[in-house]
Amino acid sequence: MSETHFAIAITRTCGSGGGSYIGKKLARDYGIDVYDRKLLRLAAEDSGINEKVFAKADENTRKTLLYRVSRRVYDGTLIPPESGNFLSDQNLFNYQSKVLRELLECESYVCIGRAADFVLRDKPNVLSVFLDAPYENRIAREMERQGLSHWEASRYIDRLDRYRESYYKYHTGRQWKRIENYDLCLDTAALGMDNCVELIKKAVELKFGIKAPTSDADLN
Repeated sequence: MSETHFAIAITRTCGSGGGSYIGKKLARDYGIDVYDRKLLRLAAEDSGINEKVFAKADENTRKTLLYRVSRRVYDGTLIPPESGNFLSDQNLFNYQSKVLRELLECESYVCIGRAADFVLRDKPNVLSVFLDAPYENRIAREMERQGLSHWEASRYIDRLDRYRESYYKYHTGRQWKRIENYDLCLDTAALGMDNCVELIKKAVELKFGIKAPTSDADLN
């Protein structure tokens, strides 16, 4: 395997299986970490801000109109501790992004969400992937995964997708589902979860010359 570290940045619609299955299986097959909420702990350590502050901001912003009515495109700037905006949602995102960029200097990883495709867009060793599936397939997946009714699953998906779309636009200035934002866009329902994993691994091999170990084991 090449000495070059690489990242797989996964953006996904709710219910497409990108985070709960595909991201984890890719990380396991390559023997690397997967970062999603775990990134909050690393950002807390880097910034000196309590991890609970990151977690609370992560949860609270899902309930507000913040991302729908304004925009703060990430440019790498960090707000200093003496500023009244040090604990702002924008600065918490900035620290998460700083950690993602620094991690790539010392390890390979899979990142789920966090607008990682945009944060790492100037890095040559990043594969950006968008995962989606037809709406009814996604509803069926969440019904089975969480034991929800059709109405509950539909409401859950709509709410989370609105948040992800607004979060992405707020921090990147770009449209979430525009295919030109990504190296690879896959329909997880049409192709199947495991086939998507293999296609992403093939894209990594083609782009970076890095071949993943083969693994037929199922996720627990």
